[in-house]
Amino acid sequence: MKMGGILRRGLGLVLVTGLMGCDLLMPPVEVPPPPVTEPELPPEPDVVPPSQASRDLARYYTRLQNDLLTQGLLRGDGGGPDTPFTDTILARNFVRIALFNEYRDDSDFTRPQATVSKLRRWTQPIRMSVEFGQTVPLDQRAQDIASVSAYAARLSRATNVPITLTDEDPNFRVLFLGEDDRRAYGDRLRELIPTISDATVRAFVNLPRDQLCVVIGTFAPGRSSYTKAIAMVRAEHPNLMRSACIHEELAQGMGLANDSPDARPSIFNDDEEFALLTRHDELLLKMLYDPRLETGMDPATAAPIARVIARDYLTAGAS
Repeated sequence: MKMGGILRRGLGLVLVTGLMGCDLLMPPVEVPPPPVTEPELPPEPDVVPPSQASRDLARYYTRLQNDLLTQGLLRGDGGGPDTPFTDTILARNFVRIALFNEYRDDSDFTRPQATVSKLRRWTQPIRMSVEFGQTVPLDQRAQDIASVSAYAARLSRATNVPITLTDEDPNFRVLFLGEDDRRAYGDRLRELIPTISDATVRAFVNLPRDQLCVVIGTFAPGRSSYTKAIAMVRAEHPNLMRSACIHEELAQGMGLANDSPDARPSIFNDDEEFALLTRHDELLLKMLYDPRLETGMDPATAAPIARVIARDYLTAGAS
């Protein structure tokens, strides 16, 4: 830009000198426009081919999904006339799912061990990021981001917790990792959660095949409100199992931390009958963030309030 300005002023001086000596008119000199600089696009992330172990897992999970579908499982209808529930059932399921933990805080995830918990939930807006291991193809990444975005909006509507998808200082990370990515993730996990136990890191890195996905939540010492959460979905899953993991782990990361064999229709049940969040489960989320309940309540205090809330919801036709 400076060079162009100097050039125009120099030409002006030449023309003035020439005009003082004769009547010759000089044609205007056109200065070419500065070149257009295209903005630099960020480089596309590298994609690394998965290992044989990862490819074997992908085939296994595809067979598993097909087997479950053949049995009439992995339903996505949200429940129907065959799955009625009352306010008493809803309140009982809420206590079991929201006021117990599926695993101990220092768990290795090998054996579920339900333990009594206080009511845990988010008391701050959620900044959710979607992150990928190097073995996840680019087209799959776009699909996963869209799935998480749509489901996060549904969770926000159910709980009234603001949820924004952003890479700026996220406090809820959703990871899609292949077998190879996850096995190399231990140091990164310790960096994200400095207080995490060695047993939990080992369990995450060496996750058994029958553990389809997992979520880890953290709290300030002595508090019951979430400060961080990390959900991990196996990149080897076919589409429906992938969606099932997104639905269950993100909802558990909101505070519905346990499973119950009696919950129906529900994704918080290890029988795999339902793949996607049901209306029953959406009511559990709504109850969890009802202002009549307080973060840190113990089961004895929260249970009678939950019964009142469940009755109010169902009487108002919320189911």
